[in-house]
Amino acid sequence: MGTGSRTRGARWGRLPLRVRLVAGFASAMLVVLTGAGGFVYLRVRYALDLRLDEDLAAQSAQLTDAARTGAPLASAARTGPGEYWQLLDSTNHVLAAAPGLPAGSLLTPGQLARALHQLVRADRGTLLPITARPLRLYAVPVQPGAQPAPGQPAVTVAAVRRDQRDEALRELIGQLALANLAALAVASLVGYRLARAALAPVERYRGEAARIAAGETGVRLAVPATDDEVARLGRTLNDMLAALESALERERRFINDASHELRTPLTLLSTELELALRRPRTTAELEQTLRAAAADTADLIALADTLLALGVQPVQDAAAPEVDVSALVAGLVDRYRVGAAPDTLHERIVPGLAVRGDAARLGRVVTNLLDNAVRYGAPPITASVDRADGMVRLAVHDSGPGMDPEFLPHAAERFRRADTSRTSPGTGLGLSLVEAIVRAHHGELRICSAGAHHRIGAVFAGECRHPTNGTTVTVLLPAAPTSAAA
Repeated sequence: MGTGSRTRGARWGRLPLRVRLVAGFASAMLVVLTGAGGFVYLRVRYALDLRLDEDLAAQSAQLTDAARTGAPLASAARTGPGEYWQLLDSTNHVLAAAPGLPAGSLLTPGQLARALHQLVRADRGTLLPITARPLRLYAVPVQPGAQPAPGQPAVTVAAVRRDQRDEALRELIGQLALANLAALAVASLVGYRLARAALAPVERYRGEAARIAAGETGVRLAVPATDDEVARLGRTLNDMLAALESALERERRFINDASHELRTPLTLLSTELELALRRPRTTAELEQTLRAAAADTADLIALADTLLALGVQPVQDAAAPEVDVSALVAGLVDRYRVGAAPDTLHERIVPGLAVRGDAARLGRVVTNLLDNAVRYGAPPITASVDRADGMVRLAVHDSGPGMDPEFLPHAAERFRRADTSRTSPGTGLGLSLVEAIVRAHHGELRICSAGAHHRIGAVFAGECRHPTNGTTVTVLLPAAPTSAAA
């Protein structure tokens, strides 16, 4: 049974969607039309039977009165066309009957047993197949509650032919069947056309998606100017295609930039080794070459580690441990103070503020921000941690000349460097790494310089709060439950 059901389900699932829709619609219509036709048939049959029963009741009353008084039944009974009667005793023997009836009682033994005590209505013959002499019977006891002796009048039976009634019902059944079939055919045709019209945009989407899968770029779905489900689906798919193309373009640009950045140290390393092998070298020269090669290799490793870190996965809040951001920033600031000039680094840290995440990654965020401030900014440099609207806010401010406002939207892009920093060491991946880690922690990065503001991943409300001079990089992270409650 289970295997057969699964097989039928698999076959049904392989049918086209429009066929399944039409089949389901036609099945529902068939049930509705059959129910409506059955209701009409029952109402018409009830009305026809009620009319026959009224005539039979009048005829039966005359027969019963005559049987009780002993009057001649032939004169009391109605003998119009198609009207019959019988007088039966308690043994189902015919005592008297209308002419034209075949020999034998019209009632079965069971019907007679009930007719001795109560009124019995019954039909003789069937509607389908057609019976030669269909009759409607109306049997009444002559003496209700008494038990007549054999040979004494016990039951009167009035009967009328049902030919016209049965013919009318058969014709009604035929008309209902034809009407229902015609209505079902029309409804199925209309349903098919409606399903095809409704699914036409989906088929267009499929064709355009096939073109995109084949490698064609810049393709967008033709969305109708409506606001139904299909149109909303098309607009959503177009937004998804735009996001995918944008992501693909960023990744392509990233690969090109990464290839360029990797090519430079690899070329230097190859050149140094080739020069070292062209002629015999002294031990000091070979040592110097190896040290230079080691430095280039270290740069390559650092660059590769940074590129790998750019693909950090989002943090699962429920499973991530709590990280004390206040203690993390305080410890890193103390490390940077070692060897720095006095009054270079300052801190304003509210203790006990925590977020859920990866301590090592968050440490890289703080390290990159402090590195940028020390390398490209000017003292005094201030690192702060405080609470803002249920968030933990981490900011690093320096008093340097700041960034060009036109560069701010590109500051966190990979391998993008301001013109003033191109002569300094670096790859342009610092803020890109910060943005990737902040995004993985469901946070927001803000870069503000010389009165200009830029937000990356704007997920929190609230204005920036920092000095107007210099450059301030702000990281907003969702506070851990214990920190938010505090």
